[in-house]
Amino acid sequence: MTFSNPPPDEIRALLQRVRSIAVVGLSPKADRPSYKVAAALQGFGYRIIPVRPMMKVILGEKAYADLASIPDKIDLVDVFRAPDQLDEVIDACIALQVPAVWLQDGVVNEAAAQRARAAGLMVIMDRCVYRDYVQWFGAVPRSAP
Repeated sequence: MTFSNPPPDEIRALLQRVRSIAVVGLSPKADRPSYKVAAALQGFGYRIIPVRPMMKVILGEKAYADLASIPDKIDLVDVFRAPDQLDEVIDACIALQVPAVWLQDGVVNEAAAQRARAAGLMVIMDRCVYRDYVQWFGAVPRSAP
């Protein structure tokens, strides 16, 4: 089984149309990569929805224990979790019919990614959403879709 990411133009188009990003594993600690990426995405104009059990608020946004608890529409799920913890995240994304899942640098689980893709989700794996955004749009807020 060999997974490959969507073509760059599809990833770029995804970043243009997304409005809300649920960040699974978002740390409340400012020195953590998940916090830095989420804060930057928030600065670019995306609505960040923290998913972190035991937290009430991160980056000024209400935090949720899991994806199923989020009452609002989710356009993209950005995952900062260990690869062996992806099955429950992918199951939730499939159940909620989230259009796209982004597995950050080092988060590689081909079986989970293939399962999500087979369910109709766009999957980007082992890439940094922040780095891709800056590469295509610069470090400036985005235009509203």
